[in-house]
Amino acid sequence: MHDLIAQAIKRSGGPSALARKANVSASAPLMWRSRGSVPAEHCPAVEAASGGFFQCEQMWPDKPWRRIPDKTWPNPKGRPVLDFAAVAKEAA
Repeated sequence: MHDLIAQAIKRSGGPSALARKANVSASAPLMWRSRGSVPAEHCPAVEAASGGFFQCEQMWPDKPWRRIPDKTWPNPKGRPVLDFAAVAKEAA
């Protein structure tokens, strides 16, 4: 995952550019790279910033990701969102 995050940083224009696009501190992208994971809540912003190279499902395959159709999104399947309602329904 370190390589995936490093490529996302590079494709986003560097750590500062990714931080601006994801609305996080300037050090967050480098911290994500060193940890080897991007927090799930920031995955959509990183996906958008990387032009779709980084995909949320790659980082967190165990999370309940769904795609909402969005022609402006870099992934042809649409914008990623976490579907916690589906998880709650399955648990009930």
